[in-house]
Amino acid sequence: MTSPQQPQSQPEPHATEAPGTGPTPPAGAPQPPAQPPAAQPPAKQPEPRPLAAHASPQQQPQPQPPQATQAPQPGQAPQPGAPAREAGTMMLQAQQPPAAAPGKEAGTMMLQAQPAPQAPQGAPQSPQGAPKDAGTMTLQAQQPPAGPPPQQAPYQQPHQPAPHQQAPRQPAPQQAQQPPHQQQIPAAWQAAGPGGAGPAYVSPIPVRRTTLGHALASEWTKIRSVRSTMWTLGVMVLLNVGIGLLTALALADPDRVVEPKLGFAWFGLLLGTLCVIPLGVLVISSEYGTGMIRTTFTACPSRARVLTAKAIVLFGLTFVVTTVSNALVAVAHAGMLTGPAPTGDEWLRATVGAGLFVAVLSLLSLAAGTLLRHSAGAISAMTGLVLLPMLMAVFMITSESLRPFATKLIEYSVPNNLASLYGQPFMPDGPTGWQPLLVLAGVTAVVLGGAYAALQKRDV
Repeated sequence: MTSPQQPQSQPEPHATEAPGTGPTPPAGAPQPPAQPPAAQPPAKQPEPRPLAAHASPQQQPQPQPPQATQAPQPGQAPQPGAPAREAGTMMLQAQQPPAAAPGKEAGTMMLQAQPAPQAPQGAPQSPQGAPKDAGTMTLQAQQPPAGPPPQQAPYQQPHQPAPHQQAPRQPAPQQAQQPPHQQQIPAAWQAAGPGGAGPAYVSPIPVRRTTLGHALASEWTKIRSVRSTMWTLGVMVLLNVGIGLLTALALADPDRVVEPKLGFAWFGLLLGTLCVIPLGVLVISSEYGTGMIRTTFTACPSRARVLTAKAIVLFGLTFVVTTVSNALVAVAHAGMLTGPAPTGDEWLRATVGAGLFVAVLSLLSLAAGTLLRHSAGAISAMTGLVLLPMLMAVFMITSESLRPFATKLIEYSVPNNLASLYGQPFMPDGPTGWQPLLVLAGVTAVVLGGAYAALQKRDV
């Protein structure tokens, strides 16, 4: 682009020219025609005057160092390899900002007037083309360095140059950056699925089929980790052993003969059954109260397996604790009381038989808790089943018309069945020997079967 300039006088040799002016061409050079001075644009004008590029077809963009081009000092020879420029040549170059200035990007266009050294007379012309007139403005884009461009921090807005410095520049290749909060999905997961070509994703966690053993382990963890188990069984043992020893001390008299010798060892166990009943109810009703039963059935969808595991764990724990405490009481009575030595059947019924009786009674409590699904209601129902028949028979036995019914209530009540195991029944016509245990087992089997049916049909 040729900018009209007024002819300037020839400056002194080696004198630095101000930007925008050039020296007088040497003698013999063609003089440009005189043109009127061009009106300078205002300093605050947002848009620069349009410039037309006047460059030789053979002129190619020259890579420049990142530093700004400085005018040659007086007495300094021009750099070798640099093309000769006419006086007053204006170069618009793209310069790479220094490393200390991260605000500028590569390719920033800077407008700078640079005086070229005066060529001697008779020197050959520049290989880039014909000499340019004074005041020629050349728009030259400089390629960014071959190295990778400086990376910017994520989400940082690049520096915007001033309006008078903006010019089209070549887009520099930038590396795509991924936000830190996004995670790349593995290729194996992308390929898996109905439309994927890769195999389905396989979890590294081993998956095993649940069995009754897993349910037993779960129920054992539950029953031993709650406080109700320790309190109920602890109080039952305390009552059984404590009251049994007190009874032995009261009957320990050399002149008194007790027959059968183990016939009074059940007093403490009768009160101990009132502690086992709440334990059997709370094994399942507590989960209904807290909502834990949903988690249990989610982990083990087979509800029958869950109830079976609860019954096995409860029966085994109650049987072991009751049998051990009964054995202690039986040994104390056999050693402290006077009378004929107990037989093997009497020992077995006073220890193992009584332990089985209490364990089956705990299963009946479990069945009641499964049917009612309420702790207080099930405990009240089981306590009434144990004590209410005996209390009702006491009030009805005085009546002649109700005496046969009252007698049957006493014969099949829980206290009378427990006393029959020790050889001391209340009524002579009632169940004797192992019959009380069979009667209670039959009733428990019926109620527990109803609990299984209700658990399968009802919702949680």
